Amino acid sequence: MLEARGRTRNMGGMDDHMASGRRPPVLDMTPEGEFRDTAPKPAGTFDRVLARVGGVAVLVALAAGGLVFAALAVLFLGIMLPVLLVAGVIGAGSIWWRLRRARKQGQPIHFVVIRR
Repeated sequence: MLEARGRTRNMGGMDDHMASGRRPPVLDMTPEGEFRDTAPKPAGTFDRVLARVGGVAVLVALAAGGLVFAALAVLFLGIMLPVLLVAGVIGAGSIWWRLRRARKQGQPIHFVVIRR
């Protein structure tokens, strides 16, 4: 009573599908009830060429990054060298001035070296 008229089976559409010579799609499921991914297609020549070009591009990018890092190091040294020289001149001038004043006042000059 519930079946459509003119069909002899519940799944008449399947009979039509099988009669056409085409196979139905395979649904591969895991025991947990999830669908499995289809197998990846083998890589073609174009994919291999793109992988090679991509690898070379990554190496070029790493080399460029290394050059940028080296340039920043040189820039840092270029900025810090004058600061170091000015600090050294100020420190030497301060010691010279204190030694000069101590000699004028007749005080003995002692250098203390702390060893650990």
